[in-house]
Amino acid sequence: MYPLFLFKCLLNRVSVTLFAVAVGALMSGCATLQDWRDENKGIQLTTLKTAPGYRVSLLATDMPKARHMVMGAKGTLFVGSMAGNVYALTMNGSTVAQKRVVVKGLTDPSGVAFRDGTLYVADRTRIVRFTNIEDQLDNPGSPVTVIDGLPDKARHDAHAMGFGPDGKLYVSVGSPCDTCEATDDEYGVILRVNGDGSGKEVIARGIRNSVGFDWHPQTKELWFTDNGADSLGLDKPNDELNRVMKVGAHFGFPYCHDRDITDPEFGVKRACAEFTPPAFGLGAHSAALGMRFDPKVAANGEVSMLIARHGSHPPIRVGYDVIRVVGRSNEPLRMEPFLTGFLQGMNYWGRPVDVMTMADGSVLVSDDLNGAIYRVTPN
Repeated sequence: MYPLFLFKCLLNRVSVTLFAVAVGALMSGCATLQDWRDENKGIQLTTLKTAPGYRVSLLATDMPKARHMVMGAKGTLFVGSMAGNVYALTMNGSTVAQKRVVVKGLTDPSGVAFRDGTLYVADRTRIVRFTNIEDQLDNPGSPVTVIDGLPDKARHDAHAMGFGPDGKLYVSVGSPCDTCEATDDEYGVILRVNGDGSGKEVIARGIRNSVGFDWHPQTKELWFTDNGADSLGLDKPNDELNRVMKVGAHFGFPYCHDRDITDPEFGVKRACAEFTPPAFGLGAHSAALGMRFDPKVAANGEVSMLIARHGSHPPIRVGYDVIRVVGRSNEPLRMEPFLTGFLQGMNYWGRPVDVMTMADGSVLVSDDLNGAIYRVTPN
């Protein structure tokens, strides 16, 4: 009798678990189908609207899943992608004279960085470099591994990279989940290393998924975007703009979301008051990714940054734009539109990923849905 009872109990538990998994898969599948229905891929420049005093044009296309950008010392624009390639665009003033594929066959080489003639590229589990890259674009040679052994998880595996004012390479490592506890200092961190990969150090932890960071033009402090959890509601938590005020600061994930939202599962372990709160909220589910400070400080003392918001998933549509966050010193004050029009009602045709400010005052914006780069230029 008891063995039969236990067997039925076990069967019920398995059935409930399988049902929950099936429901989760069905919901995910429905969201994907809705994305396909709402996606209206294809460049539609006439729908784009810029901030006053700017105009937008198309700089380059045919770079599947184009993501992060960096400029070489000799004027080569390097573009990482989720399609396994890194592109090199030889610039002739404000136009592209030649486009090449300089790196092939990597796993999500979205992140790119450049210093002292060397291109650094993020593979999923390692960072590699190509020396004197601009002198040998047609034959860049074999990559040299700088960092190896990064976590091998497919979710949130795109690494943002950049060299800081201290001359060190900074690399983001996302969490492997929507909300979970992960190995400390392996996931959900921003690392920094020397150019040769030595001296690895955790700069920030408790991060769900940062795909963009930059340094304040006055204070030289690191600021970064972070994507909020998907499962806590349609209007919360905010994606975050964070400021690193001390090395090793913890920003709350997975125990605390946004400024004061206690996680329903993990929040009992640690209180929100233990962590560094976000500096500014960027809207729930907007998928804030690449960001850059404007290197020029306005005459009135205002400092601004541009942030690409990749856009949400069903049942809501938010983001799909580039915003400007304006503040004074270290206090963000307001958020305003800079480039909009990728989203038309519930239909979207483009998804901004990265932004890059240029010496002439223009701004480049990458779009991974169309494999394109737009140029937003002052009138």
